[in-house]
Amino acid sequence: MASASLLKSSPVFDKSEFVKGQTLRQPSVSVIRCHPTTAPCLTVRAACSYADELVKTAKTIASPGRGILAMDESNATCGKRLASIGLENTEANRQAYRTLLITAPGLGQYVSGAILFEETLYQSTTDGRKMVDVLVEQNIVPGIKVDKGLVPLAGSNDESWCQGLDGLASRTAAYYQQGARFAKWRTVVSIPNGPSALAVKEAAWGLARYAAIAQDSGLVPIVEPEILLDGEHGIDRTFEVAQQVWAEVFFYLAENNVMFEGILLKPSMVTPGAECKDRATPEQVADYTLKLLHRRIPPAVPGIMFLSGGQSEVEATLNLNAMNQAPNPWHVSFSYARALQNTCLKTWGGLPENVKAAQDALLVRAKANSLAQLGKYTGEGESDEAKKGMFVKGYVY
Repeated sequence: MASASLLKSSPVFDKSEFVKGQTLRQPSVSVIRCHPTTAPCLTVRAACSYADELVKTAKTIASPGRGILAMDESNATCGKRLASIGLENTEANRQAYRTLLITAPGLGQYVSGAILFEETLYQSTTDGRKMVDVLVEQNIVPGIKVDKGLVPLAGSNDESWCQGLDGLASRTAAYYQQGARFAKWRTVVSIPNGPSALAVKEAAWGLARYAAIAQDSGLVPIVEPEILLDGEHGIDRTFEVAQQVWAEVFFYLAENNVMFEGILLKPSMVTPGAECKDRATPEQVADYTLKLLHRRIPPAVPGIMFLSGGQSEVEATLNLNAMNQAPNPWHVSFSYARALQNTCLKTWGGLPENVKAAQDALLVRAKANSLAQLGKYTGEGESDEAKKGMFVKGYVY
């Protein structure tokens, strides 16, 4: 839990001395055994030995006209996707689908990074090549999902927290050796459930600890505080909650000495709740989201890679395009899963003879979002399938 972890990291302070968002009161001289006139003897970790590499990796991913393909669905979630086209959830079927995705010809023109599930990081394609090697050949940086999923948060309003910090340092070191160069940790905040101060603090602290550990292993951390679409609330309420969450996240990132030049942010766009009667135009989404970015995100962060969160393929692209109609201090781009894969998956249908058509569908979506990152997407010629919303109430990742 956030508070417990925090106290363990600062054993010289009494817990009553910690006040959220404020400087810790200086402890008595007898506790820290310093001369009364000297500064507190607090130790700050040295700069990460991977600093230059982290900056280079982050800039590579945040390169013009490119974004991230999120294909890190857990085996259970991938099974749900396969079931939607009548396929059994087997390793062979997961391998076949993921091979289809990463071998799409020219994918690297539009995609700079691919987030993998652990199985995929260590897997080979159907023709025996290492998945990681295929990505590198495509000029795509391999990434890895490192969190262990959401579990109920005791003492909250039916909210969740993200587990996975135990053993993370050894896992990230192994992932680096396997070829991963960035990582992802997703946690969520629910507006209908509050959100409670406890849930927001837990989300922020977990993201910060993960980010520090990932950087120490040479992996650029994608920081993903997803504000779920569930609810009937309007866009102003989403904006209010997002301000709170992002402030907390960056406060704890700084507390954990995370280097902002070596991270990427994967936030939700500021939209109304999925069940709100008042829908927002792409221009409104862009206005609210960019206002939030300018209020909360340091310009040192190289890339803002938005999640789609259940929007339709076209909706996610239109909103991204609207945000890129004027220059930004950051690379404002995409890190989409369903909003890149939906039409591709349905086109494939598990049939070998449909692989090329499915890859073409993936490239259509990747190119559309590449154009949106450049502010040049028009939305012309989109299929009806691409316009279908993909929101699922109470969606389990």
